[in-house]
Amino acid sequence: MLEGNRVSRISVRGFAVASATAVTTVGAVVGVASGNAVQASDDNFEATAADTTLLADIPAGEQAQVQVSSLSEQADVQAAAADSTARKAAEESARLRAAKDAEAKKEAADEAAAKAKAEEERKQREKEEAERASRSAIRESVSYAAQGSYSVSEIKSIARSMMSSTQFQCFSNIVDHESGWNYRATNPSSGAYGLVQALPGSKMASAGADWQTNPATQIKWGLSYMDGRYGSPCGAWSFWQSHRWY
Repeated sequence: MLEGNRVSRISVRGFAVASATAVTTVGAVVGVASGNAVQASDDNFEATAADTTLLADIPAGEQAQVQVSSLSEQADVQAAAADSTARKAAEESARLRAAKDAEAKKEAADEAAAKAKAEEERKQREKEEAERASRSAIRESVSYAAQGSYSVSEIKSIARSMMSSTQFQCFSNIVDHESGWNYRATNPSSGAYGLVQALPGSKMASAGADWQTNPATQIKWGLSYMDGRYGSPCGAWSFWQSHRWY
């Protein structure tokens, strides 16, 4: 083996070609021995020589260069895979962080909405309490002299002076159904009495001794009852609509 052309391994393909050449050579010898003349053309020898040259083993120096190139390619593939993994991890981390931020924002928004609702409800309660106190003060401060009789328009005028227009409408709806604005109306079955059909009628004595004959006294008692039990005449009317009584 010549110096500088030392090989590190035998090429598989070269080995295959060498084997084929050997088989051909043996065949030729056998043919001659048997009396059959076999002549190899110059083209065949040239092709065999060319194949042998092209498929020769890679010299050691070139083999090292190929190995370095292969290792470089493997490093590039591994680096690309690492970059892809890192990118996916970063994307997943960003997604989780965004989801967490969105959840935190939603919780903050829900908390703010709950606080706003609670504050609105508080203000509404204070408003209703102030209105009830105002109506109570009006009822206590207004004095209505007893008359021998009252028309429906007179009774309604008294009622309007004791409450807001909105509450009056609700109060009026109840009285329309309960007594038709007859302050002497009596239920023969239950004994309920007056504009708001108090049961028993004597309950209205807490608003005045003239509860049987003075519609103003009956209205005062009715408003006090509605405010205490339902919050307002409109609250009482809402209940009445669902139950047909209050």
